[in-house]
Amino acid sequence: MSLLKLPEIKASAISRVQFDARPDALERWEPAIRAASSEDATISVYDTIGWSWEGEGVTAKRISAALRAIGGRDVTVNINSPGGDFFEGVAIYNLLRAHPHKVTVQVMGLAASAASVIAMAGDEILMGDGAFLMIHNAWAIAIGNRHDMVAASEQLAPFDAAMADVYAARSGMTSIQTAALMDKETWINASQAVEDGFATGLMESSQITHETNAQGHKKYLALVEASMAKAGHSRSTRRDVLKNLFSGTPSAAGDSAMPSAGADIAASLQTLLSTVQGTV
Repeated sequence: MSLLKLPEIKASAISRVQFDARPDALERWEPAIRAASSEDATISVYDTIGWSWEGEGVTAKRISAALRAIGGRDVTVNINSPGGDFFEGVAIYNLLRAHPHKVTVQVMGLAASAASVIAMAGDEILMGDGAFLMIHNAWAIAIGNRHDMVAASEQLAPFDAAMADVYAARSGMTSIQTAALMDKETWINASQAVEDGFATGLMESSQITHETNAQGHKKYLALVEASMAKAGHSRSTRRDVLKNLFSGTPSAAGDSAMPSAGADIAASLQTLLSTVQGTV
């Protein structure tokens, strides 16, 4: 187990509810912020949590494989992520929590939403200059009628309580206090995080760099994907759309195949994407 006695989060996927990165977190995310150097036993969390249009973002499967490769050693986890899928974040938190050696989390730029949950698994949590944690209640895209909406709200409540308990265990606050911060969707800067107990120390500026070749376009594509999610498009449709935007061909086989729904939506986003790519 981790050196600290942190609570396990027990969560199973909810049908008809999708967890995705919040647009406000995506807007403040700077993908170019990275660690200036990395030791051998280091895990990098520099993407959205869970599914991404390219396939997998940062998933429990990837973190589990990395931990197996590291083996019985201390591990450093570098984070700059806008968050994403709550269940993947919980699974990663539980994996790090169960690691039998010291876990050092370094928040380079942003640990928002599901990424803030992951950050809480650190025995030591260091914050970079200008870095932020962002905590809030479980945020989801729900699909269905008014009864489905009520059911989704009821199903989210236990996850909010579980997160409040984790933030409380980490900070020394009460669960009521951390729940209030979640209700307000609180952004916590580095010095405040240390003062409030969400972090244990600050990082030297020399430990952080801005990589000019970092894939900054991911931020803008993630914003497009988040807007589609908010509009109610399924993950399969969103994946199809973004693939069409890059390949120019629908997912259906053959040149004579009827365009998919994703291809139709992709065509309407071509101008937007051209603008976005021009700003990267």
